[in-house]
Amino acid sequence: MISIATPAHRDRIVSSLVAAFPADPVIRHLFPDDETYPVYAAAFFGHLFDKRVHRQSIWMAGDGYSAAIWEPPSVPAATVETPAGIVETPAPAALPPAEFARMRAYDDAIHAALPSYPYWYLGVLGTHPDWTGRRWGHAVMAAGLRRAAEDGLPAILETSTPGNVEMYRRAGWEVIATVEHPLRAWVMQQSAPHVAEVAPPSATR
Repeated sequence: MISIATPAHRDRIVSSLVAAFPADPVIRHLFPDDETYPVYAAAFFGHLFDKRVHRQSIWMAGDGYSAAIWEPPSVPAATVETPAGIVETPAPAALPPAEFARMRAYDDAIHAALPSYPYWYLGVLGTHPDWTGRRWGHAVMAAGLRRAAEDGLPAILETSTPGNVEMYRRAGWEVIATVEHPLRAWVMQQSAPHVAEVAPPSATR
């Protein structure tokens, strides 16, 4: 079952993403120390969750063991829309200066390579390692792609894992930009298909 995350799912989703990304090039560039990784990664993923949960753009499977955090178009990255309106979202308070500086430098480099036209942005896609093999990641990504298709907009993501580039290409994405510093990353786009052309989600093989 694919559903939209609520604030009640925060702990499960954040802990699942922390468990999913210890070897990811970007996350380990940001938080290289093994001892502090769990705390700082949790602050980072919690920050992303808090920015997007009120826009109903976080899709999950397995009650939060797999999640895709999508960023809708038209809202500045430093804000979050709530029922009461748009309010400022502070940076992760738990990050010390060195980690925050690395996060800001990487974020600035990626944003400089992103297109100027509207799009849906797949910021995080991860599944707890104990729950892989169920194609939940495919399903939660497909849910966001369907939403982008309904809006008639392309989808954008970035990856710093070379093997992921070919995997995403097979799924219909194409490289539109490359970032070299502070580490190599590929910005990829999937153009908006007709809604009926987006494969329906499947929680199991």
